[in-house]
Amino acid sequence: MVLALSGPLAAATGLPPVEVPPVRDLGAAARLAEAGCRPLLLEFAAASCEYCDLLEEEILKPLLRNRDYDRRVLIRKVDIDDPETLKGFDGAPLGGAALADRYDVSVTPTLLFLDSAGRELSRRMVGITTPEMYGWYLDQALDEARRKLRQGGRCPGDTG
Repeated sequence: MVLALSGPLAAATGLPPVEVPPVRDLGAAARLAEAGCRPLLLEFAAASCEYCDLLEEEILKPLLRNRDYDRRVLIRKVDIDDPETLKGFDGAPLGGAALADRYDVSVTPTLLFLDSAGRELSRRMVGITTPEMYGWYLDQALDEARRKLRQGGRCPGDTG
């Protein structure tokens, strides 16, 4: 289960600050995730989204601090307001808003669990209505995504 230690609490406990890494190259991120047989978790966020801040502080940043999750998932952020172009899975230039459109993401925050080809592996998580249960739902989605990766023979050394 997710351990919530971030923001002021993290500072009070002496934990180093951590940020959700922005994605600049989806292909490179996908290859990195695939090499570890991990799903790629994309957080779609907006600069003015208070719920995105809540999700990051209470859920995603603690995951990034928890080394057990390094083996389970690769987390990256897509800021739909960021004018900077990123590289798509095919290497073509793409903006954050265009990527959100491609995946039909219309609400922030939204979490997608993807394989190395950009296909969704488990049910997306849209919004954050119950922060106290969110970690459990996230763990369930991660388990499903990892199971599909292994069943699909998409992990190095898998035979199917």
